[in-house]
Amino acid sequence: MNNSQIQSVAEQLNLQPKYVKSCLDLLQEGATIPFISRYRKERTGSMTEVDVENVKNAMESMLALEKRKESVLKSIDEQDLLDDALKTKIQTCDNLTELEDIYLPYKPKRKTRGSIAKAKGLEPLAKIIMSQNETDIDYRAQQFVKGEIESPEEALQGARDIIAEWVNESAHARNAMRRLFQRQGVIESKGIKKQLEENPEAAAKYSDYFDFSEPIRKAAAHRILAIRRGETEGFLRVHVAPESDEALEYLYRIFIKSKTEAGNQVQVAVDDSYKRLLQPAMETEFKALYKEKADEESIRVFAENLKQLLMSPPLGRKAVLAIDPGFRTGCKIVCLSSVGELLHNETIFPHPPKRDVKTAKKKVSSLVDAYKIDAIAIGNATASRETEAFIKTVSFSRDVSVFMVSENGASIYSASAVAREEFPQYDVTVRGAVSIGRRLIDPLAELVKIDPKSIGVGQYQHDVDQKKLQESLDRGVESCVNVVGVDVNTASRHLLTHVSGLGPKLAQNIVDFRTENGGIKRRSDLRKVKLMGDKAFEQAAGFLRVKNGDELLDDSAVHPEAYGLVREIARQSGKSLNELIGNSEYIKTIRKADFVTEEFGLPTINDILKELAKPGLDPRPPIKVFTFSEAVRTMEDLQAGMKLPGIVTNLTRFGAFVDVGVKQDGLIHVSNMADRFVSDPAEIVKLHQHVIVEVLNVDVARKRIQFKLLKTDAEVF
Repeated sequence: MNNSQIQSVAEQLNLQPKYVKSCLDLLQEGATIPFISRYRKERTGSMTEVDVENVKNAMESMLALEKRKESVLKSIDEQDLLDDALKTKIQTCDNLTELEDIYLPYKPKRKTRGSIAKAKGLEPLAKIIMSQNETDIDYRAQQFVKGEIESPEEALQGARDIIAEWVNESAHARNAMRRLFQRQGVIESKGIKKQLEENPEAAAKYSDYFDFSEPIRKAAAHRILAIRRGETEGFLRVHVAPESDEALEYLYRIFIKSKTEAGNQVQVAVDDSYKRLLQPAMETEFKALYKEKADEESIRVFAENLKQLLMSPPLGRKAVLAIDPGFRTGCKIVCLSSVGELLHNETIFPHPPKRDVKTAKKKVSSLVDAYKIDAIAIGNATASRETEAFIKTVSFSRDVSVFMVSENGASIYSASAVAREEFPQYDVTVRGAVSIGRRLIDPLAELVKIDPKSIGVGQYQHDVDQKKLQESLDRGVESCVNVVGVDVNTASRHLLTHVSGLGPKLAQNIVDFRTENGGIKRRSDLRKVKLMGDKAFEQAAGFLRVKNGDELLDDSAVHPEAYGLVREIARQSGKSLNELIGNSEYIKTIRKADFVTEEFGLPTINDILKELAKPGLDPRPPIKVFTFSEAVRTMEDLQAGMKLPGIVTNLTRFGAFVDVGVKQDGLIHVSNMADRFVSDPAEIVKLHQHVIVEVLNVDVARKRIQFKLLKTDAEVF
């Protein structure tokens, strides 16, 4: 990377060049995004994770552009067509689309109508016509009737074919068309009659797009992706274009210079070029462009939803009885320790057809006493409401909270290699119940074991660029894991894998090391882990917690490199570490400037003092018990006007989906979220937030429910 590239990235992102350079240096040195944003604030000007990621992506795009320039220059040079002016034009180009437009006339092509005409010697005639200075075009065309050319008409057709390609390859024309497509382009979709008749059920889901038209600049991401899927599956025919007359008028103004016969020939060539070459090329480009934008928007929504889900409130270290509800096969019960260890499992049958309520009550009550259960987790799928009602009839000798827990992805986990590895002796029903219970104890620790795409919080996740989606979700998981921190002695291999600087191999080595050595007593012990080098330790140590260890600071977000600074703060304060840590009132009085050094600036000192005031504080919100209305159990129970409590289960650009306990989520459309315009539902609600909704409409046949948002938990609970 050179100074001009750094300057360009800085200008693009509105950041200072010196901080961009430092950030890129850190990335090249192997530092991770969470580490840079948390522990290298002085070097980056306190860049956030988003800033660091943007710098990384911008530089990668710039390097990709430079690589493409080299390829283009080499190709043109090999054709002996590269002059100084063209070389400069390519080297100073800062846009990939512009670069491809410059390259288009020189790009090796398969045989085309224009290239065939050139091979027949008709390029001079095309130039004569294009100049539009010649008055007798028929006479000129007659001069080219020789060899393979049998008539003036054939000569003129060949010349027009050449001109059509010149029009298509004109950077000026293509840019004009891009502006027109951007301003006035319309996406239109029509149902394909044959497919609709042959497969009406499958086609029905695209009925909104059988005769659809909308300015493409206004088309929402979910509509773009739905139309794209309908086109791919053969149910829709899709076009993107402005009015053709408008497009042709633009092109006429560029290329037609006279009203002579030569001008008429150019007009015919322009018409052909637009219809046969330019319009299809622009349509393909804009379909791809808006698909990419839709992908980006959908991936952003999915990643944000995933982060909110991973950052859901944890119950914490409490013993849990988890239930995977069922009717015919019974309810699978597991008892888990406060750290999620499986202690007991069995099945009860409180529901039809067996309906052994008395035995089920006795069993649940005795298990709660035997394992000192603090909370009960009930999966929210089949028989969930019935099981919740049953549990409320059981008498307990201790306080027990009851929670509904999302089962999204639980079946994926229970049948996975990860689950088989953890519980080889148990079947999928036991594994599923364990996952439900662990999700209550610590959602983050459990959900990292599941492919994020299986968790059910996305929007058309199977239609977007899968590589970009996976990268975004992986970054989201890594961010959440490192923001929360990880207990190095209890974390699973899967959770440790996402810690900054580790990965699967080192994560497994840590698990092996703590097993062989009876646990990890100090962060410094991690240096003894196989393959744990200085760089990996530097990147990971601050995010790994050692609870009840030999070093007080090991259970905090203070990095080991700053332990000396903390001890100096304690020494100058006349207090021991024990007296300093957690003493938030005293910490407020510390003069931060007294401890600023060349190594540790004010941002780091602020972070350290904040951590010392509340060491190991979990950034996730506290958990709240939620209860569905007893008045509704099925969609048939819903009536317009009802006001019901619900839980937000998914967010999209067009609204939020809410579970009110009827086994079918309903939609709060963005227009029903507030008495003002709402551009993004995430402005109003969050995933798993408790809300009060009003039922607007119920369509049982189509399984659709429409809600209006009345209140959020900030106003209700």
